[in-house]
Amino acid sequence: MAKPLIHLVAGARPNFMKIAPLVRALQADGRLDFKIVHTGQHYDREMNEIFFEELGIPQPDVRLGCGGGSHAEQTGKIMLAYEQLCSEQRPDCCLVVGDVNSTLACSIVAKKAQIPVAHVEAGLRSGDMAMPEEINRLVTDAITDWFFVTEPSGLEHLRREGKSMDAVFDVGHVMVDNVLYQAAKLATADTSGFETQAFKAAHPRYAVVTLHRPSNVDGDDNLRRVAGVLRRIGEQVPVCFPVHPRTRKNLEAAGIDLGPNVTLLGPQPYMAFLHLWKDAALVLSDSGGLQEETTALGVPCVTMRDNTERPITVDEGSNILAGTEPAAVIAACEAVLAGGGKRGRRPTLWDGKAAERIVQILAGRLGA
Repeated sequence: MAKPLIHLVAGARPNFMKIAPLVRALQADGRLDFKIVHTGQHYDREMNEIFFEELGIPQPDVRLGCGGGSHAEQTGKIMLAYEQLCSEQRPDCCLVVGDVNSTLACSIVAKKAQIPVAHVEAGLRSGDMAMPEEINRLVTDAITDWFFVTEPSGLEHLRREGKSMDAVFDVGHVMVDNVLYQAAKLATADTSGFETQAFKAAHPRYAVVTLHRPSNVDGDDNLRRVAGVLRRIGEQVPVCFPVHPRTRKNLEAAGIDLGPNVTLLGPQPYMAFLHLWKDAALVLSDSGGLQEETTALGVPCVTMRDNTERPITVDEGSNILAGTEPAAVIAACEAVLAGGGKRGRRPTLWDGKAAERIVQILAGRLGA
């Protein structure tokens, strides 16, 4: 008798970090079949054999090739392509992760085809309706069948939104599964070829910056605000900033100089970047995932945003939500560098076994 088939949907690099533990758990369990569906939402030339080898998972089974275009164009292309795939393969479950356009598009297609939808990272809310990700979260959770929640705030949001608690599961976090797995691999890896190794060798104590949200890196005023923060931090400790090409182009177009103590690198492979930030004295970021990963490894993190959909990283973890005003961000960073950062603790169930719990639940729900 055929095993139930799950589509594991991913559209961008961070999605693959989240499905990698699920792939390993599904392979170890053996009761369910799966196919990795890469929508192509983000084209990434670095997403090659080495990338998947690093994650310990096979190449995608299906590539839909739906990159480019506006949010609407991209979502529409993914829906059309995924509808065709579902008509050919008819999975027993569509599993989506996070909050990207692929998450939304494939959830809608699956639900209309009466294919159960499982959402990993369900229930997260920032309250900021200007974020495209917030729209994707709300709509996806409105039609999800099985909700896999990473933290207590997710449970409360779903309860308040009227979801049946019989379909909501507090399982921990697959992103944490992945960072713990990769950190263990990194302990015995040869790091001499990493671009980040040269920076670490030259600077025993340093800060790491990742900023990508439009509110921080689009527009001259935003960029100058960020530049002032980075120059100030650089006066106290060397700063490494792996910067997206679009952000670098914006900086150059605006004629903004970050100063001699801020080193700009290109986007980094997962392991090289982990190698860099895990030993940082400070991480300054506007990333959702990095808030969680730094909490998992106890690295002090200052988040340059006015809100977070991951409050457990602030309540229990190593994250400080500083807002976007330069003075407040600088004060938070200076406190960390002066020894006032918090290591926090790793939340309950962030133990590296979330994927195993999810697979156990899915196997039961799908009658495997």
